[in-house]
Amino acid sequence: MEKVKEFISYGIVGVMTTLVNYIVYFICLKIGIHWLISNSLAWMVAVIFAYFSNRKVVFHSSNDMKKECIEFFGLRFMTLLVENLLLSICIDGLHISNLLSKILVSVITVLANYFLCKSHIFSKKEEKLYEQN
Repeated sequence: MEKVKEFISYGIVGVMTTLVNYIVYFICLKIGIHWLISNSLAWMVAVIFAYFSNRKVVFHSSNDMKKECIEFFGLRFMTLLVENLLLSICIDGLHISNLLSKILVSVITVLANYFLCKSHIFSKKEEKLYEQN
């Protein structure tokens, strides 16, 4: 039951993070910033929001914050690169609208981010080490 609760919490935080990302993205587009820069700025704001929300609300992490934050941003940066590449393919290559491209690419990145966070960032590393001794 705890895993279901965690997944639901992640979903709620994910929706809020996605809203933050989309709001920043479309504000940037509206004021004339190129989609690539808009997406990167939106990513930055959303990742800061996501880190603190996931740490406290979803995974209840007590791991070393500095190390965890560096790992979180590092893994999320890899998904930013993938997201920008996929957006480029959708927007410039396939001529799909910014909105539809952002939605399609978000499905992939949200799923990837959950599994990366769960398995690499917010895992109970310190507790597991303690239990083994």
